[in-house]
Amino acid sequence: MLRTLAAEPLSVGELAAPYRMSLAAASKHIKALERAGLVRRTVKGRTHLCALDAAELASAHAWLAFYQRFWSDSFDVLAAVLQENDA
Repeated sequence: MLRTLAAEPLSVGELAAPYRMSLAAASKHIKALERAGLVRRTVKGRTHLCALDAAELASAHAWLAFYQRFWSDSFDVLAAVLQENDA
């Protein structure tokens, strides 16, 4: 759903359409995304329009990037040790 919302804001029904889920289940999922700060929902009449709020994704990306460097460095050290043992 987040990837879909990256293109444009959509209604709950439009977000749920590609998935085999009820509108109630889709709304529950979207509420979880709202609580996480990833989605903003506005109500226009009976239509609930959802939009991506990418600010939280940027901070998550920065956090993951730190650990990606850590694990990459660790795997590089492991590869060097294994090559040394093979020699």
